[in-house]
Order: sequence, then structure tokens, then C-alpha cells
Amino acid sequence: MIEKMQKANPGIKILPVEDAAFGKYGQIITGYDFSEYIAYMKANTPTPKEGNVYIPSDEKMEAFAVTQEVSANFYGEMPVQVGYCNGSTSSLDALEYHKGSEIDLAVTDLVVLLGSITDIKDNVYDSAKVEAFYIKAGTAVEFYGPTLHFAPCMVDENGYQCVVVLPRDTNFPLDNAVSPKNNEDKLLLMKNKWVIAHPDSGMAKDGAYVGITGVNLKLSIG
Repeated sequence: MIEKMQKANPGIKILPVEDAAFGKYGQIITGYDFSEYIAYMKANTPTPKEGNVYIPSDEKMEAFAVTQEVSANFYGEMPVQVGYCNGSTSSLDALEYHKGSEIDLAVTDLVVLLGSITDIKDNVYDSAKVEAFYIKAGTAVEFYGPTLHFAPCMVDENGYQCVVVLPRDTNFPLDNAVSPKNNEDKLLLMKNKWVIAHPDSGMAKDGAYVGITGVNLKLSIG
């Protein structure tokens, strides 16, 4: 499938997540049995035909034994939330980061568009710096805190399903309006969620800071 995606998108290099280039953004996670997550997702979480749906916290998935293992070991006994992002999207639109690692478990094959916070200069980011990685179904990855990411991209007409694990309360509404003290504060959109958007995304109306220059990357499924 990665070959098909690469052929359909000659202007964007798509690497397998196993490639060494992914190492600056994160790592593949091993040692955990995520089968309960996958079974639950397939049985209970539909994929919209347009756009995407993001649920930051699903109590049923959070009750699975593996959630406690991830909280205890991977996050060092810090509280976590388990949710999901399902959709049929294929554009960059925006990039976000968190102060803490994110786990993404690909329930279906999908592509992620990644960047580095160190390439944001004066709240401007060039989309030409984005790198694309293909993740096969059943693979779990860690995105390091400084890794820029957003919703996955679909690789076929069926869309994608992805489990998302984060430090608890991430991506929930802020309790107070932000009074920026520096440039980074202007990117703070939700709890533990800093966002920089492309002007074509339309996200400015939702309060997102517009600072991505260049092309709003869009992947074709061929």
C-alpha cells in the first residue's frame, strides 16, 4: 500500500515509520498488548465519510488493563486518557504539539505528517519541512513532546481509525482565556495543546493561530 500512496503522491516522500528518519520524531512501541483497543475500536467507533471525529477520552478503553500498564510504565505513574481519532481526511491543515509524549495506535493503515517544534521561528512554520510516514495497522508509536503532528491521513476510501493516548486533560477546553506573555502563548488553543494552522484550513475562526506558510499539503489515495 505504501508503494501505491507514493505513486499517487510523487511530490511528497512517504517513508515507512520503521525508517531511521522517524527517530527524531518518536519511536515504535513494543511490549504492550493493545488487542483490546483494536477490537473495541473496530466494533464501536465508526469512521465518518467526511472530516474526522476526535474523542479525547473514552471511559471504556480507559478501563482496559493495558491502560493501567501504560499509565504505570510508559508515563511513569502519571494519569492518562485514552481516546481516538477516526476520519476521512487527507490534508495538513494544522500542526500541534503537547508538553508530554503522545501514543498513536494505528487500527487501520494511515499516514502521519510530522515536523519539529524547533523549526517554528517567530510563530512561522514552512510546510516544506513536513515529513510523511506510513504506519501499518496494529503498529503503536510514540510522538515525542516536540513533535508537530495533527490528524492522520487516509490511505484508502475507507478512511482511518487511530487510538490516541495522552497525559490526562490534554485537548480539553481551557478554563481561562489566554493572556499571552510570549509568542508561544499565542499558539495555546486548548489544555496542553499548542496549535499553528495553515490559512487555508479555516481554523482561525476556532481561535487557532495562523502561521504555516507554503502549500497546505494534501495526500491523494490514487
